[in-house]
Amino acid sequence: MIYDCIVIGGGPSGLMACIAASAGGASVLLIDKGDKLGRKLGISGGGRCNVTNAKELDELIRHIPGNGRFLHSALNTFSNRDIIAFFEGMGIKLKEEDRGRMFPVTDKAKTVVDALVGRVRDQGVAVRINSPVDRVLYADGRVAGVRLRSGEKLASRCVVVASGGKSVPHTGSTGDGYAWAEDAGHTITELYPTEVPLTSNESFIRSRELQGLSLRDIHLSVWNQKGKKIIEHEGDMIFTHFGLSGPAALRCSQFVVKELKKSGENTVRVTIDLCPDRSEDEVFADSMRLAREDSKKAVKNILKPLFPDRLIPLLLAKAEIREDVTYDNIPKQPWSELAKLAKAFPVRVNGTMSIEEAFVTGGGVNLKEIDPKTMQSKRMPGLFFCGEVLDIHGYTGGYNITAAFTSGYTAGKSAAEEAEQLKLEQGAD
Repeated sequence: MIYDCIVIGGGPSGLMACIAASAGGASVLLIDKGDKLGRKLGISGGGRCNVTNAKELDELIRHIPGNGRFLHSALNTFSNRDIIAFFEGMGIKLKEEDRGRMFPVTDKAKTVVDALVGRVRDQGVAVRINSPVDRVLYADGRVAGVRLRSGEKLASRCVVVASGGKSVPHTGSTGDGYAWAEDAGHTITELYPTEVPLTSNESFIRSRELQGLSLRDIHLSVWNQKGKKIIEHEGDMIFTHFGLSGPAALRCSQFVVKELKKSGENTVRVTIDLCPDRSEDEVFADSMRLAREDSKKAVKNILKPLFPDRLIPLLLAKAEIREDVTYDNIPKQPWSELAKLAKAFPVRVNGTMSIEEAFVTGGGVNLKEIDPKTMQSKRMPGLFFCGEVLDIHGYTGGYNITAAFTSGYTAGKSAAEEAEQLKLEQGAD
């Protein structure tokens, strides 16, 4: 049998590619090397599955800093609104949470995974699990099928590579698709971790004195070697035994990676604005007022309304202020330094956790070699790519899964059309 389309990978982009291709009338085979479909989808959004983001398209694309503009055509075909309508059309009610994140009302990723896999099977897609692909086969200048590691060959008019990146490898994303792309003449842009915790050798990190301390609604900034701000993100973060984590740190991670590479230095400076709703002068005035109102109290106690308890000793030490100083003896210059630290608490970051520990892979199949309207290779007819194997990455918050769904839908729909055209040209049934 010759399939119209073989989809490699049962993640979000692969499942959506199967649905779109089979809806277009194609005979489809889904191949996955694992024993279960949708494994990465099942752990996304903290196990709740953040299916998309409700932001307007231009804003959504801005939240995909890794080549989000490439997805303009795909999003015009299958947008975040279409994703919402798709799931609700299958009876999955969604709810909007902070920052536009869309979740199933069940708060269970299993709801989404079961619905997608059920839809794939209902539409007649053949499924083979525990079947690792060895390589994609090419003949006469176009795709011919795939060969499994078992040696079995499966013929197909089109192949959609939806094999993921290199992050979260226990879900099956081990970078297999890059070699298949290179076999077809594609180039792979350098891979690097994104949406990944930051590492630091600062003494207060090594001592673990702040480990587990969470900061709410702070601003985290990354600076280059010349003292220019590269990026600033607001949100929550947490101090860990190895550095910084939490949404704000994850969003800054790709900029840390790039600046370390660009500068050739061992560290990058990041700063935490602990009081983003106040200016430096306001922090100075507010802290002075608190000290004046409780003039007999030690400053380490009067600062508690402004800063987390565990951070106060470090702030005072960095500003060179004794913890037991009272209002009458507050040194003005060091107190100004304290206000400055509150607005830009510095942390020297020396890197990130590994790509395997990242949520998302940066880099991938070079987008100059992919048609954005179809996701088809410009190098090899009949070969399509979608999802994280491409050089596309977004922030956490529903953006990467949106990129996966929209590119998967486009690839699957286009593969069905390509297979149909090929059959017409060849006079095949």
